[in-house]
Amino acid sequence: MKVQGKTVWITGASSGIGEALAVELFGRGATLILSARNEARLNELKARLDSISPGRCHVVVCDVTSQPAIDTAIEKVRQIANRIDILINNAGVSQRSYAIETSLEVVRELLEVNFFSAVAVTKGLLPWMISQGGGHLVVISSMAGKFGFRMRSAYAASKHALHGFFETLRAEVHDQGIKVTMICPGRINTDISKHSLTGDGKLYGKMDAGQANGVSVDKCAKIIVKAIIRDRKEVFIGGPELFLLVVKRICPPAYYWIVNRASPT
Repeated sequence: MKVQGKTVWITGASSGIGEALAVELFGRGATLILSARNEARLNELKARLDSISPGRCHVVVCDVTSQPAIDTAIEKVRQIANRIDILINNAGVSQRSYAIETSLEVVRELLEVNFFSAVAVTKGLLPWMISQGGGHLVVISSMAGKFGFRMRSAYAASKHALHGFFETLRAEVHDQGIKVTMICPGRINTDISKHSLTGDGKLYGKMDAGQANGVSVDKCAKIIVKAIIRDRKEVFIGGPELFLLVVKRICPPAYYWIVNRASPT
């Protein structure tokens, strides 16, 4: 499937992977609907894209942790576009705190942002997608959705939950023309660690060394778009950390030895 001429809705589009995806998809001829809470950042991105080709980028501000906000956003999206070909559930927040020191409120917030928001937006949009004859759901998960890692307990739980829900959904709506692609980034050079939550809900505010040395966000976006075009079911993006997936499968004791000693930052 080519993305040229397709309409794509991206949540969490104001920065990081979401912003890079917007730029990459726009460059390939897609029409974009950009959502996030930060209206100023969204409008800055829209202005950049409009200067290249006006009329193919729209902003719909939405707090994806609020059901009323999601309902309102979907109505606005339906007013803007005749159809949504691709939904990219990208909104998310990470964690930098040990489980024992993380309040239950923070655990719930991480699940709300990373898991329930993607489910809520998808469920709100899915009947429309099915009625239009199909569509493509893209979910930005994480390698933490495949194994646990220190200081990521609730984050990993939220990403594991995404796989359980959307892999089940893929089987349920396959015959109705709905495709599902799970994207599992490892360390990508974004500000995700700076915006991560600590145990009491405050911002971590630091750039992790592993994050700073990660795959460039532009390269990550190119890989994701190629995965969408090729209808890949699951894609892993990263550097040396990808080796852990292989080790866990073929030699679990070695995997546990490594993760028990690896730096969480």
